[in-house]
Amino acid sequence: MGGIDILVNNAGINIPQDALDVTEESWDAIMNINLKGAFFMAQAVGQIMIRQARGGRIINVTSQTGSVALIKRAAYCASKAGLNLVTKVLALEWGSYGILVNAVAPTFIETELSKGFLADPEFRQYALSKNVLKRFGHADDVTGAVLYLASPAASLVTGHVLAVDAGWTAQ
Repeated sequence: MGGIDILVNNAGINIPQDALDVTEESWDAIMNINLKGAFFMAQAVGQIMIRQARGGRIINVTSQTGSVALIKRAAYCASKAGLNLVTKVLALEWGSYGILVNAVAPTFIETELSKGFLADPEFRQYALSKNVLKRFGHADDVTGAVLYLASPAASLVTGHVLAVDAGWTAQ
């Protein structure tokens, strides 16, 4: 189909648990999808992009929890923080090939994955109290950031984690 120019790594899972209750099975599931899967997908695509010799864009979808801690999310936070640093390492290693590697780090986005815990009134109130804009995001709120990083407008941006977090990490 003409090669690969852009990869958006957007697979992820979250299993909210108190740190004392995290099992090796749930830890591994989160790490395998959120960090390991994203890394090896980027590696496979990076090899193709290097062979193509025309650069490219890799955009990892991480989370605000890659920068700030959140209760009941030890494994999730660790996986997203790891992906933030993998993003920076790949940017350093692949920049000379014209491959720009960045990440988008959203706040809570209302999806099927987040529906359950965002419906909990106590958690909802906690999350909104940290959210400067006092609303949760929708998929469309993240689209613009991804499109920007994939576009020529971001031709000098690499190794960056762009927060789309309603001001959460500004505090």
